[in-house]
Amino acid sequence: MHIPSSDTLCIPVLKFEDAIKIKHPDEYDTSRWLYVPDFYSEYRYILGTKGENPLICIGINPSTAAPDDLDNTLKSVERIALNNGFDSFIMFNVYAQRATNPDDMEENFNEFLHSENMKAFEYVLKLSKGRASVWAAWGNIIEKRDYLSECVLTMAEISKRYNALWYTAGKISVKGHPHHPLYLKKDSKLDNFDIDTYCTKILKR
Repeated sequence: MHIPSSDTLCIPVLKFEDAIKIKHPDEYDTSRWLYVPDFYSEYRYILGTKGENPLICIGINPSTAAPDDLDNTLKSVERIALNNGFDSFIMFNVYAQRATNPDDMEENFNEFLHSENMKAFEYVLKLSKGRASVWAAWGNIIEKRDYLSECVLTMAEISKRYNALWYTAGKISVKGHPHHPLYLKKDSKLDNFDIDTYCTKILKR
């Protein structure tokens, strides 16, 4: 379990362009894993496997997972990605602060952390050989902090520039949010997700 030691505004945060250059090949297989930054810290931009056709899963925020040490949510993400024909998965998040319990997320929005996280999002969108496939999977947790909706709106705008395809899996919640991946069946299929309608009718209402 990860409980934040402080707000990210109170700690040094690496720029994405600097964080992605750091590699520790003795600690995990860097030919298989994409992990940024590649050491355990109070935030995480990217965790996933490398391939030509990744499924980019978007959760709310990171927990404890690391290469070769996936939590149950990421194990589910990997299974569903492979069962839907993708050769790899990338776990990305609306906000980069680590907190196992979303109630522990910082109240104060860190604009710098968000900005660098969006640079990381652009990076993963460019990894696919064809159009990037993005799986909305944040659940009702999006309502935990007001700034999370604004983060999703930014991501939606960025994804348009790359003509990304959006998907969801499982039932949409009563509140209109995409299903969280933890309790999905391993053979769950992806459905098309209208991110523009979601942003307009759900996030901006």
